[in-house]
Amino acid sequence: MNQMNSPLIRIGVFYDGNYFLKISDYYYFQHDRKARISLEGLHEFIRHQVAEEEDVDVRLSQIIDSRFFRGRLSATEARDKDRLFHDRLLDDILMNMGISTHYMPLKTRDGRLQEKGIDVWLSLDALELAMHKSLDVIVLIAGDSDYAPLIKKLNTVGTRVMLLNWDFKYTDFKGENRVTRASQQLLDQVTYPIQMHEIIDQGLTDGDELVDALFVNTPEPAAYPSTKPVRPTGPTAAGPVGTIGISTIKNLKNGFGFVVMPPNNLFFSYADMAEGDFNDLLEGDWVEFTVGRNHRDEDCARNVRKVEAPEMEEGDEDDYGDEQEHEDHDEHDEHESAHSPERM
Repeated sequence: MNQMNSPLIRIGVFYDGNYFLKISDYYYFQHDRKARISLEGLHEFIRHQVAEEEDVDVRLSQIIDSRFFRGRLSATEARDKDRLFHDRLLDDILMNMGISTHYMPLKTRDGRLQEKGIDVWLSLDALELAMHKSLDVIVLIAGDSDYAPLIKKLNTVGTRVMLLNWDFKYTDFKGENRVTRASQQLLDQVTYPIQMHEIIDQGLTDGDELVDALFVNTPEPAAYPSTKPVRPTGPTAAGPVGTIGISTIKNLKNGFGFVVMPPNNLFFSYADMAEGDFNDLLEGDWVEFTVGRNHRDEDCARNVRKVEAPEMEEGDEDDYGDEQEHEDHDEHDEHESAHSPERM
């Protein structure tokens, strides 16, 4: 068959934002790849995957619309939780990719932030575009069974559905088991169920360039500007907000850690890095930091960057080793995954 004589395959991509960001977090913090999902690489992968499934030349497989749906904190809440920079960073990436953003306010129920109405909004938009733009294939990046009615309706209007599915489990920093997988109901109803976890693991093993391009290969931008003040010659205690300190780090878990500063060691996350990649840090590394305050009005570490170990005067090292034996204070409830509704 002369593939170039085939009709254009028009693709629409629809993101359940919270689901996608959870996937990206997994590959950044849990998977050996230690990198986030690249939206540009993902769209290129989708074009090739649709072309393969539809048996057409990849040049005839084109994404003509893509939309991202997510619950979001208010500006005040995002500021208080130090999320403004990363929310804006996500917006910049989506904007540069031409992905339309659709946000709804997060609602607090029983003390927890929850998304309400995102699945309905995504479904209505997808169905409307399928009918009015005559999309041939809709790619759904979601896993909730709430999308099953959408798939049934798309099937009735003749639009094929590709579901990008991830299946993985891990233990989070609290020691709790976390499982992510798509609803079996969705997998049974879609035209093209794509097992992304298998494709990625196999592709990384085989050196598949298309799979490798699914990941961002540059460090994340820092939330705080890099500063290079004169460093002390040994560990310094935390002072008032804005004080520059230097110490070692411990208890690195899934994007979070503590700067050793007894009696209450200072919490920090990957979002507090001034430069470098959080995943390159090791327990015991020396870091420079700025004392800050979190939304609970507690001391924390900001503007964290790795530095060379200082030259300590004789006797200092033994004293500092004794201090490290103190227990860390309890980890706070806000230390959640960066891509939960509260964390990008």
